[in-house]
Amino acid sequence: MTAFHWFLPTTGDGRTLVGGGHGVPGGLGHPGGRAGTANAFRPPSIDYLAQVARTAELLDYEGVLTPTGTWCEDAWLTTAALVRETSRLKFLVAFRPGSIEPTLAAQMAATYQRLSNGRLLLNVVTGGEPAEQARFGDRLTQEQRYARTDEFLTVVRGAWDGGFDFTGEYYDVRDARTREAPDPLPELYFGGSSPAAGPVAAKHVDVYLTWGEPVDLVAEKLDWIRGLAKEQGRELRFGIRLHVITRDTSEAAWAVAQQMLDELDPAVVAQAQDTLGASLSVGQQRMRALHEGRRDARDAHDLEVAPGLWAGVGLVRGGAGTALVGSHREVAELVEQYRAIGIEEFVLSGYPHVEEAYWFAEGVRPLLG
Repeated sequence: MTAFHWFLPTTGDGRTLVGGGHGVPGGLGHPGGRAGTANAFRPPSIDYLAQVARTAELLDYEGVLTPTGTWCEDAWLTTAALVRETSRLKFLVAFRPGSIEPTLAAQMAATYQRLSNGRLLLNVVTGGEPAEQARFGDRLTQEQRYARTDEFLTVVRGAWDGGFDFTGEYYDVRDARTREAPDPLPELYFGGSSPAAGPVAAKHVDVYLTWGEPVDLVAEKLDWIRGLAKEQGRELRFGIRLHVITRDTSEAAWAVAQQMLDELDPAVVAQAQDTLGASLSVGQQRMRALHEGRRDARDAHDLEVAPGLWAGVGLVRGGAGTALVGSHREVAELVEQYRAIGIEEFVLSGYPHVEEAYWFAEGVRPLLG
């Protein structure tokens, strides 16, 4: 059964493209609109984030992804504050293993599960921007970070089992345990496109996430991970992270994309691309490659990198940089294409997050088989 998740915009929200994520300062791309204007920027206040979370729950989204990094609010604290604002919604909490000890993470997750009645999901983010990693005192190489993530997840699962001893290159723990094992165990989500990422996913995670590349490229990546998981005697589920712009007609959807593009300041695009160009993340570079040579485009369709797949978001936003754009029927057909290659979970978002959640839930989901 396909699961649809939404996104919690803890860098802020608005009717225009909002930067943030993966080392890019939050708020990049919004025009600094004043209160009362059509493009007014929405700060990530707890009241607004609660509105997004309640909307997602009302529309029967499975959960909400909450990002991690300097330019957004802390995912653990924010989602814990929203637990009492909702009753069924799950929280996909992103965090970096290098910023927390594994036994403490296991304890936090166990507590979260009890307080939320089992609504925690964990998104493990290894990290890829040197400046962002250094800001938190992490100066390991990419290969070292994935090796540390491997050890980290080994200790976390061992602590949930209780009485776990472990000695590795990065962690040395004795009798790692939690007061009680979380029930259910939080499912682990993880994304990574580098050679070092695949074996970690195959060994540890429940759901492998990819950003929204064209279907054929996503299919290649899923085949790669399937093969690695088979070597471990495991089977994983697969998810994809995408933005969405869906309207009653294709023309109306593309008009929204065009308006978003029109409102981008070329200087802001250049600043964001300079920042993202320094990323060591293979996934981030794959996102940037989609709009390579098209960064000065003034027609939204010039950033259409596959039918209905728009790379305009990635001009100012790190991480997920593509959107499904089209009529409800067209977007539903795109979703079906990704499902056909094995995608079972869709982590979606759109600007603004309250309004776009309705467009997708009411326009696209009734058309899906």
